[in-house]
Amino acid sequence: MLDIERTADLLAAIYGPDTAPAVLRGVEAMCRKYESRIPRRERAIVTERDALLISYPDQVQTPGVSALACLRDFADTYLRGLVSGIHLLPFFPSSSDDGFAVTDYRAVDTRYGSWEDIEKLGRQYSLMFDAVINHVSAESQWFQAFLRAEPHYSQYFIRISGHPDLSMVVRPRSQPLLSHFDALHGDDAVWTTFGPDQIDLNYRNPDVFLDILDLLLYYVDQGASFLRLDAVAYIWKELNTQCIHLRQAHLIVQLLRAVLDDLAPHVALLTETNVPQAENATYFGDGTNEADLVYNFSLPPLVLHAFQTATATVLADWARGLRWPSEECTYFNILASHDGIGLNPVRGILTEGEIEELTRTGDDGGGRISLKSNPDGSSSPYEINANYFDALERPGETIDMNLKVQRFITAHAILLAFKGLPGLYFHSLFGSRGWPEGVAQTGRKRSINREKLDRDKLTADLLVAGSLRSQIYTRLRLLLAARRSLPALSPRAAQRVVDGGRRIFAMLRGEEDSEGQVLCVHNVSAEPQSFRCNQWTAPMRRLAAVTDVTAARRVDWQPEGALMLKPYQSMWLTI
Repeated sequence: MLDIERTADLLAAIYGPDTAPAVLRGVEAMCRKYESRIPRRERAIVTERDALLISYPDQVQTPGVSALACLRDFADTYLRGLVSGIHLLPFFPSSSDDGFAVTDYRAVDTRYGSWEDIEKLGRQYSLMFDAVINHVSAESQWFQAFLRAEPHYSQYFIRISGHPDLSMVVRPRSQPLLSHFDALHGDDAVWTTFGPDQIDLNYRNPDVFLDILDLLLYYVDQGASFLRLDAVAYIWKELNTQCIHLRQAHLIVQLLRAVLDDLAPHVALLTETNVPQAENATYFGDGTNEADLVYNFSLPPLVLHAFQTATATVLADWARGLRWPSEECTYFNILASHDGIGLNPVRGILTEGEIEELTRTGDDGGGRISLKSNPDGSSSPYEINANYFDALERPGETIDMNLKVQRFITAHAILLAFKGLPGLYFHSLFGSRGWPEGVAQTGRKRSINREKLDRDKLTADLLVAGSLRSQIYTRLRLLLAARRSLPALSPRAAQRVVDGGRRIFAMLRGEEDSEGQVLCVHNVSAEPQSFRCNQWTAPMRRLAAVTDVTAARRVDWQPEGALMLKPYQSMWLTI
């Protein structure tokens, strides 16, 4: 049952005590609308057996077969038993940005298939839907009705008159913040955080919130187990502020959580906020009242930095400082995604010089660098657009391909050992390289890691023993299987970073003095390294041999001696 007092307090804090009662009635009506349509399920608990694939709906293609049906068949062949769910990137009709300029929130793009295809995919996998709720396409019905001056939509978007000072506004892009349209009069413009085809919604209008709430419950009704709140940090605007992380944005996420706690406690909210770590973690709230999952956006650039510098010190120091406010929330850990490797999340962790070095090596590796606008009018690097395999390459290095593969696998061993829910991007799991031809075709830097693949060709490549795709998929498959067998790698299990020296990133997972504890050791350098762990707890120290689960082999263990790791080798050691 909806917690009326909690919901009323949140609405009063967002919309004021005079408006809140009417909005509360709208929320209650929405709950009644969906309570018979959404089966009651208990709150989901994420375990070591859970991992998500991140994929476009048309990631693999076969002529004459709907894209979603093709993806489902491919997943059943190559992913069953390895991942528990799929983050299905926007499958709605869209006018740009590879799906993130939605023209119709409630439709499946007919190029991909139908809601029936989504339902069939959801029979085998938990599905994450993108809730692109900060903005809509300029071609959407809502914005077109706004341009036609239809009364109901007159306050759905943010109209700016004159020339107010917007210099404080935090921008993830370098183009103008405001966009002009012919139907507007005088100097009026509308707010477009991400560009002129993505028009920001006006959450000051309670009707917008109610429409979005209705939409998200519709997604749950259609089978979503996770809702990814895209760009949620920007959803509330106030002039003379930075217009990011405002109190009302947090309250709206809490309000959504309150409704889901009543109707669909099994559905997890994931906030997408590509910002410095301390800001990002605020979306956990008190650990029970806001996001269930928060992106661990600092992990990809810090792992990249560790391998680029052959030094794990910064990664280890940062990981020691991570906190989880409760067992009910955790990080969504990634190395790669449809977006680039964000740099804002490591500002304050890496120096500007170290960030500049990351962008230089990313550029040298065939990547691209996207910029953002700063309040002083300058621009600075926002993300590295590169395939993660390519980003790991160091300028002038002479190592062979087998060692490059080993490095890539060890980077993912860190990802999969890290406390939280792991997400693997399709192109990482299946050994893709960058796609510079896509950048030339679209003019968009992010296209470098968004190539769509012919299923028959991909399958043929995977069947060639020793091919890059085959090596990477086979070895990541083994890592995923190993992770599923280790309760110590559960998001609820303890994580403690231990001193491995400059070249080794090491963690103890699981409870101290437990025979199920796992020591995860990763050499981030191209040179052999020795490792001593005097912090390994009593049950381990009594043994002369342990098992490296990643290779399913016994390892001689001398409690007073050193463990030897080959270049870029990783081990997960347990009894």
